[in-house]
Amino acid sequence: MNDWEQLRKTCLHCEQCELCKTRHNVVFGDGNPHTPILLIGEGPGEQEDLTGVPFVGAAGQLLTQMLDIIDLDRSQYYITNIVKCRPPRNRDPHPNEQAACMGYLRSQVRMIRPKIIVCLGRIAAMKLIDPQYRITRQHGQWVNKGGFWMTAIYHPSALLRDVSKRPDTFDDLMSIRQKLDEVMGNQN
Repeated sequence: MNDWEQLRKTCLHCEQCELCKTRHNVVFGDGNPHTPILLIGEGPGEQEDLTGVPFVGAAGQLLTQMLDIIDLDRSQYYITNIVKCRPPRNRDPHPNEQAACMGYLRSQVRMIRPKIIVCLGRIAAMKLIDPQYRITRQHGQWVNKGGFWMTAIYHPSALLRDVSKRPDTFDDLMSIRQKLDEVMGNQN
């Protein structure tokens, strides 16, 4: 698919996995589709399912505060998830659910053409960077994969549960700002 609006409409009516039976809303994504930086989480939570907008609950509010530190707001990035429907009880999305949504995500990446992809949490990092990815050891490390600079940071919900991870995340955010300035030629 090459048309953004057609992709969104197709995704909103998806029934490729069992998650369609329990969702309130498909959470396609939000932000600037012409951005150099794409953020990808694992799947929508309760507030996201109710609103149809990613990262609007407590974790999303923390993420917004985190990105404010490096002068990024939603007009400057695009944010989406591996799966577009909420897994029951916020469990990790199953492999078949991830596979059902990968075509949508690949199309989003192809149309956005970001320079940087930031994985939010281990599930996204394991799916997009390396199946053996260990967030506690590898967060903040950069890899160039498929022509994209990619890194992963702790998921904001993990930071709500364990504040001891926040100093590492601050360093990771500074690294993201530095990489963004680098790939944009300091135009930011």
